[in-house]
Amino acid sequence: MQIKFGTDGWRGVIARDFTFDNLSRVAQATMEYLIREGLAPRGLVIGYDRRFLSREFAERVAEIAAGNGIRVWLTAGYAPTPAVSWAVHELGAGGGVMITASHNPPAYNGFKVKESFGGSARPSTTKILEEMVAANDAAGREIKARPLAEALADGSVATFDPKGGYFRQLARYVDLEAIRKANLPVVVDPMFGAGAGFVPELLPGVREIHGDENPSFGGQPPEPTEEHLTELAALVASGRYRIGLALDGDADRIGAVDETGEFFSSHRIFTVILRHLVERKGLTGGVVKTVSTTRMVDLLAEKFGLPLHETPIGFKHICELMLDHDILMGGEESGGLGVKGHIPERDGILMGLLLLEAMAVSGKGVRQLLDETMDEIGRFCYRRIDLPIADAAKELLIARLKQGGIASIAGRNVARENFRDGFKFIFEDGSWLLIRPSGTEPVLRLYSEAGDAQTVEELLAAAREIAGL
Repeated sequence: MQIKFGTDGWRGVIARDFTFDNLSRVAQATMEYLIREGLAPRGLVIGYDRRFLSREFAERVAEIAAGNGIRVWLTAGYAPTPAVSWAVHELGAGGGVMITASHNPPAYNGFKVKESFGGSARPSTTKILEEMVAANDAAGREIKARPLAEALADGSVATFDPKGGYFRQLARYVDLEAIRKANLPVVVDPMFGAGAGFVPELLPGVREIHGDENPSFGGQPPEPTEEHLTELAALVASGRYRIGLALDGDADRIGAVDETGEFFSSHRIFTVILRHLVERKGLTGGVVKTVSTTRMVDLLAEKFGLPLHETPIGFKHICELMLDHDILMGGEESGGLGVKGHIPERDGILMGLLLLEAMAVSGKGVRQLLDETMDEIGRFCYRRIDLPIADAAKELLIARLKQGGIASIAGRNVARENFRDGFKFIFEDGSWLLIRPSGTEPVLRLYSEAGDAQTVEELLAAAREIAGL
């Protein structure tokens, strides 16, 4: 099968696409890339999440690294992706590999590549890796590997715990003592994923749910979206907690529930943290958002006089800008957020701590902080829906939308189009609709934002008509 990297890594269904043989092909190409780029002497960090066979997959990557003469730091247990990424930076490694399918359904696993700066592999890098896998296949090149026991015995592979270095970085970035003194009632849902135990260890007294190991993730994808956080929302709505935090399967994304028990989306989190960084931490720099992210970020950046950049969906695009520009914060609709002074990487745990810091120093809940901002820049409603679509129908829809010519949708005149990633239609009042076929799944994603919920629903309904779904 052809190996294709998506928005962050190569992913596939375990035993169908994500097999030991296919993993070995990708790992061998990765080692050859490190050797070619002169990064191999710096070693490789390898981590893994709590999915089915993740440890065994990680150990296979370690065997191949050792077979190619590359020193390995292998996490001794499961670890969040941002902790592994930080270890790449802290150890000065040539790169990293994280075995995880992030927020995908339980049947999936994946292979994320981290570059030497501690962030997601850039599109130019993953393109080279895809080409190297294909070239190796065509040439019948062998997979070089050494037995793990042998590599462990001679020190070619060493196990380590990334938690200590990662925790020290979090303590440098966030005022943990201020959060502890505020004594906020907090409940965290790591969704059975690799972030389990991390926040309660940093902040004793925090309650955690779904922290046990469960490769089926309770029968749903470990994605911190509203429909997956009903238990967390009920706990906060009971009045016993002031906020609920949720992490995805590898803890690089975040979702939340505010003090009213309502889902607090990544758009709201982005807005609250951005204001906190500027007004309370005194930080400056540009702001990066993807095409599916809220206009609140645009308006807040304008208010503070911060440069604004927009990218296609995928944090790897944000990462590129963070490497080349002075970027204060970057984020995407799916809950991936990163900040200046850390690594150019999504970090759900750090974002959760920043929300708690904002609450602790202001004495206010996150909903109250958001309302204060909306009172200044306007109120916004947002919704995304995902619809199954056959590949053939998806290709026909893409071809039709590329032709353009849509002048109005749901009775609203289209003021301008943005086809950077998907098909985005912006209307005269600033509301917008994005129709975006997934590049990796038989799914059509529809996004809309407007000043009221009724307009959002009307635009989404019109999008379904356009798609014939």
